[in-house]
Amino acid sequence: MSSGGGKRKQKHEEHEEHVNHERWLVSYADMMTLLFVLFVVLFSMSDVNQKKFAQLAQGLSQGFGSQSAAFTGNYAPLDGAANTAQIVQIDPGANPGDGSGGTEGLSKSQQDAISRALQAEDRKKASGNAEKAAREAENLKAIERKIADALSAQKLLGSAKFTIDQRGLVVTVVTNEVVFAGNRAELKKGGEKILNAISPVLAKLPNNIEVDGHTNQLNAKTTFYPSGWELSAARASTTVRFFTEHGIPKKRLSAVGFSDTKPLIDPKDPRSITMNRRVDVVVLTMLSPEQAALLPSAAGPDGKLHTGQTTAQYQAEQKAAETKTSTTTGNN
Repeated sequence: MSSGGGKRKQKHEEHEEHVNHERWLVSYADMMTLLFVLFVVLFSMSDVNQKKFAQLAQGLSQGFGSQSAAFTGNYAPLDGAANTAQIVQIDPGANPGDGSGGTEGLSKSQQDAISRALQAEDRKKASGNAEKAAREAENLKAIERKIADALSAQKLLGSAKFTIDQRGLVVTVVTNEVVFAGNRAELKKGGEKILNAISPVLAKLPNNIEVDGHTNQLNAKTTFYPSGWELSAARASTTVRFFTEHGIPKKRLSAVGFSDTKPLIDPKDPRSITMNRRVDVVVLTMLSPEQAALLPSAAGPDGKLHTGQTTAQYQAEQKAAETKTSTTTGNN
């Protein structure tokens, strides 16, 4: 019995010896191998050729004229040495866009080259603006001729004056009891006739239209309005309302009252009583402000107040100029 029991015990012990309690080591070894490969890859990616990097940094430093830890080859926090990082002082007076702070490290010839390049760019921009202003002035003169043709057909050419300023083409209609009665903002028959002649031309344009009301410098009391401000604004609004009723969209129109603050001629001139009492219809330019500032000079003589030139007058003038040119060439 005892021997039999011993045999059974020995058999049970042999069965336990075949159980492997260290199988987790295989998974652990696999995980460590993968981690090792991962760190090898990361290390290989972070291995920078310091010599080539220093050459690149030196070239960038010379090109931009700035000093920094990266450009001068010093260590920075990204190099793994945060305790040796340098703080770069920024000049508060240097503007990155004006070249004042970025040329200090350049030679005289390099600075001269940059200066010439900037001047050439400025000249190119100015030339482009002048060309656009010249083309716009020609377009505005063409509009003037169309309005003059319409007024001439109604025998009203003398009732309006023209000028070209930085806003665009200004059509000046002198009221003088023809367009509006004294101290009133209701259009008279003569005013309706003038506005009716120019409305079709204005309606076909893409430009916005501004109507400015003006009074003269007389200190006479306004009977139906508190002051010249309300009177001038009312006259401008009446003109705008007329235009909206004759085919010009509201969104293209605006009305402004200036009272007596913008006289057309010197108030000391006797003509100012009638000339400064007016309505200006302004065909607004679509140029940028920088380009529009060149319009008066681009317009030449048309930048001053003048009588409108009809298409027939313009063509006759052009033909006379061509004849004169051909005659001069033939004599030479």
